[in-house]
Amino acid sequence: MRMQSVAAALAASLTLASVAAAQAPNHLSPAEQKAGWTLLFNGTSLDGWHGYKTADASGTRWVAKDGLLCLAPGDSTDTRGARDIVAAKPYGQFELAWDWRVSVGGNSGLKYFVLEDRESAIGHEYQLIDDAKHPDAKIGPHRQTAALYDVLPAANRPSKPAGEWNTSRVVVRGTEVEHWLNGTKVLSYTLDSPALRAAIAKSKFKDVERFGKPQQGLILLQDHGDAVCYRNVKVRALTVSRSAAPPHDAARSPSPAATLTRRPDWVASGQ
Repeated sequence: MRMQSVAAALAASLTLASVAAAQAPNHLSPAEQKAGWTLLFNGTSLDGWHGYKTADASGTRWVAKDGLLCLAPGDSTDTRGARDIVAAKPYGQFELAWDWRVSVGGNSGLKYFVLEDRESAIGHEYQLIDDAKHPDAKIGPHRQTAALYDVLPAANRPSKPAGEWNTSRVVVRGTEVEHWLNGTKVLSYTLDSPALRAAIAKSKFKDVERFGKPQQGLILLQDHGDAVCYRNVKVRALTVSRSAAPPHDAARSPSPAATLTRRPDWVASGQ
């Protein structure tokens, strides 16, 4: 009986250890590795990141410590790219996931489709902000958490308050883009569609010719002068089948039936 108890205790201990390992931050499970995921933050350093339009991250305020990629409180101003950090590899079709925690009254953002072609770091921004206390969030839902910043609002958001961890995801398949928050899809839009172009025309990006169009770009973490932390930042490239990718003109003017029913075939790149 004693041996059985010891064996049972050992089995329980191993089970708990395996669960803890599976939940350890900044690590990929075997299933994630097989599915093509790559960590963008290794949990210990800024390897793989550089400052916007610079060779490395040495001129930024970002610090890797205790498994987190963080900014300390600053002057609460947007550096317009000067202290942002950018991942090395561009992506066009991808699935991106990350955990984030913003300070009370804080503001940050994760941008995708970033090109280092302008003085300011322009890209599609998944807004990360304290909706309750930051003044920018008071302007409207198009500047609140999970929005396509200043363009499209997110809806039915199961957001957690400032100081707590949230999990976000962006998926780009063909011309379709999705924003997710804590397991819920909160926004979807079609690149270069009439609806998106109309929304951009009312935004601060109306004069950026490439904004809103299918493209390859970099992933960027924004320094808006407030305290914020990230972890579990990971990405996988997706490949859309040739039959699922319409020509550019068709993408601009899809038929109503295609808009309602079409869903591109896609697989993780390399699968």
